[in-house]
Amino acid sequence: MSLRNFKTSNPVFNGYFWDDGKSSARTMSVAGIFIKSLGGILVIATITAYLWKLNEAGTPMRWFTLGGMLGAAVISVLISIRQNWAHILVPLYVVAKGFFLGGFSSYAHRNFPELPYQAIGVTIVTFFVMLILYQIRIIVVTKKLRSVVITATVSIMVVYIISWILSFFGIKTYIWGTSWFAIAFNILAAIVASFALLLDFDYIERYKNRAPKYKEWIATWGLLATLIWLYVEVLRLMQKLAIRF
Repeated sequence: MSLRNFKTSNPVFNGYFWDDGKSSARTMSVAGIFIKSLGGILVIATITAYLWKLNEAGTPMRWFTLGGMLGAAVISVLISIRQNWAHILVPLYVVAKGFFLGGFSSYAHRNFPELPYQAIGVTIVTFFVMLILYQIRIIVVTKKLRSVVITATVSIMVVYIISWILSFFGIKTYIWGTSWFAIAFNILAAIVASFALLLDFDYIERYKNRAPKYKEWIATWGLLATLIWLYVEVLRLMQKLAIRF
């Protein structure tokens, strides 16, 4: 059977890859998103590996982590406001996230050397599980599901921001530490991050071959942001479980 005749509703596995240029080069393509996302992941991995070496040599990671986090947050706001600048801002976002993840992961790598690799494995498996669930329509992205996921995501982020601000005043909130409540919050956040992947898949499917070419950068930004969030939640959860047990 020819691959050209294979039909599926999922943007990652659809016939776009076999279209022989039927779609306009000026529109958002799945191949373009894939290449940009893969490039972003490689840049993040390179920066992370470099920071791990610096950490092993005794270089403090605090400012790398904090600077990367704040930089990524500011750039994300700019991307939301100026989407047509995404081709410049998203690469900067990737670099900022590389510094954040490099600093963040270095702590786990130093104390629990295998955990970052395990967290990467769990993130990859989760990505493909959610992709399959979306592909065979076991989970359908409806307006209600989209609303629930977005509301949960914003709520979790607000909790994190408030907790981070309170930490400057010496106030430690319930989401930190290794209590069962903190672990449950991590599990909830990881589940929401997993479902957020469905929204990324849905965005790609709805706008592929129709949206302007620069939207590839927006889709890449959303997909990378969700994957990084999922990885961070999984790694934090693994750290808490390793400390507790």
